[in-house]
Amino acid sequence: MDSNPVLVSDEDYEAAARERLSASVYGYFAGAAEDEVTLRENRSAWDRVKVVPRVLVDVSRRSLATTVLGTPIRFPVMTAPCAFNALADPEGEKAVARAAAAVGTVQVLSTGAAFTIEEVAEAAAGPRWFQLYCVQSLELSLRLVGRAEAAGYSAIVLTVDVPILGRRDRDVRTGFELPEGMGWKSLEFEGAAGKAPVVGGGAYRTAAQMLASGGNWTQTLDWNFLEKLCAATKLPVLVKGVLSPADALLAVERGARGVVVSNHGGRQLDGSLATAEALAPVVDAVAGRAEVFVDGGIRRGSHVLKALALGARAVLIGRPYLWGLAARGEAGVVEVLTRFRDEFDVALALAGKNSPQEVDRSLLAPAGPPR
Repeated sequence: MDSNPVLVSDEDYEAAARERLSASVYGYFAGAAEDEVTLRENRSAWDRVKVVPRVLVDVSRRSLATTVLGTPIRFPVMTAPCAFNALADPEGEKAVARAAAAVGTVQVLSTGAAFTIEEVAEAAAGPRWFQLYCVQSLELSLRLVGRAEAAGYSAIVLTVDVPILGRRDRDVRTGFELPEGMGWKSLEFEGAAGKAPVVGGGAYRTAAQMLASGGNWTQTLDWNFLEKLCAATKLPVLVKGVLSPADALLAVERGARGVVVSNHGGRQLDGSLATAEALAPVVDAVAGRAEVFVDGGIRRGSHVLKALALGARAVLIGRPYLWGLAARGEAGVVEVLTRFRDEFDVALALAGKNSPQEVDRSLLAPAGPPR
């Protein structure tokens, strides 16, 4: 096997990563809930969106730059929060921080990172947001937010689609468990047990479940928590895990500055709506009162173009950068992000547009008849 193969597509990087990862770690990254219907639909839904390019347009002065909650980025692709990046490469989230900074975009750091909030902030000077899982108590959650503020993070991304963990059959089959010494390091810093998710006897437990005292606190969270969070931090708060337009509207009414349309990469409720199909109704419900982002199944620069046409400000990618990290470390993440940038540039030009700001729904073909 070529020790330095030419990697062009997401499939190439995934294949290279699979060769380097154990079967259980590969399954943890690649897998999703139950029959993985939503996982497959996330990708195929983007492919079903059709673009109607405009021609004889001067596209010689293109710029891919945009802003996300006021932060400039060089192109509208960010890294999604994924736990335990160090399963892919020992430098984990620190390598991703350096790669994101190198290409000029935002890293969104998971509560479940294998390095602390502070360690990742020290790794690179680029912009980053902190993704918050609500664990154990409001007080602990706000301490994490305060640490992110102090470390220079510029937004909080509240994930709301994990009251309990979806059942992931691949992990049960492989018996996936974290290596000794790996855990949610930012929680360990707080003196809390942070080793999760754990598979045992076919039953999943999340860190939030293990940490809860007197019942599973995450299952009781409601919109009041979002209001308290927004009031307790000076940073803008985004709500991640929204598919319903009604929920998007509630998020904005309760103080959110942004919404991330997401089904957790298909890892929670199997059969939930693909994000490409959920995006436009959420954008319409928000009606410009907050910025809308999307993740799930985005594998090409043309998918980024379609997401912007449907109303997203930018997209987040998860598995693609993990494959780059596993295949080639920090350099692999740079390669994957650069590929997205270059593919988006080509798609933008071929669609007859010069910037993300010019992209709107006029670029899309009308929806066809029901399949």
